[in-house]
Amino acid sequence: MKFLDLTNKKAIITGAAQGLSLGMAEGLMEAGAEVCILDINPKVIEVAEEFNRRGFKCHGVIADIAKEAEREKAFADAVSKLENHLDIIVNSAGVQRRHKSEEFPLSDWNFVIDVNLTAVFVLSQLAAKQFMKQNSKGKIINIASMLSFFGGYTVPAYAASKGGIAQLTKAFCNEWAGKGINVNALAPGYMDTEMNEALTDPSNPRYSEITSRIPANRWGTPNDMKGPVVFLASDASDYLNGAIIPVDGGYLVK
Repeated sequence: MKFLDLTNKKAIITGAAQGLSLGMAEGLMEAGAEVCILDINPKVIEVAEEFNRRGFKCHGVIADIAKEAEREKAFADAVSKLENHLDIIVNSAGVQRRHKSEEFPLSDWNFVIDVNLTAVFVLSQLAAKQFMKQNSKGKIINIASMLSFFGGYTVPAYAASKGGIAQLTKAFCNEWAGKGINVNALAPGYMDTEMNEALTDPSNPRYSEITSRIPANRWGTPNDMKGPVVFLASDASDYLNGAIIPVDGGYLVK
């Protein structure tokens, strides 16, 4: 479908050395986009090289977006690799820390908020300024969570960061929609990725408990994020703004 064609589009996606972010990066490239993937993991360079061997256009940038000094440089490096043009940014990098709420260390709180929320705020600002400088429309896609709706358990920092992503998405939409910038978020449900290894162990009672609540009767995979991210990155979503879209196999509605 023409609406979903991303040929000649330039995209940045964070956290794409593995997991859901890697799947979404692949989806954008399969739709025709040239993509720069950012990650703290040096493996991101190898991942980009592998995509290039497969015939895609991909660049890798190593960056720790938890650090204020690295965010703007990483963004500038990525835009430079994309020939100084940007159409899409997917703020997908995320971290998790678990402790009882009464024992949650401030250092872990600050780390989770810095990566999951503050970096998204800063990179979205930079992307919006780039779109305005180009006098072009643009797509900002944030990654929310089921914990944008629920409180979770032993993850107060993660819950706060993902609740913040939902509200930040709406706030940016209010100011930037009139400038041709779409700001939306995807909220993945329970996904079979590295971050959830403890939960996906069949011996963990929570695994069967969660699975039984998912109408699709399975956990999601990185492939399940491809279609939604391509939709939000494409012209097909030009009148969709400020939305938080669950990609959860129906978990929220049961």
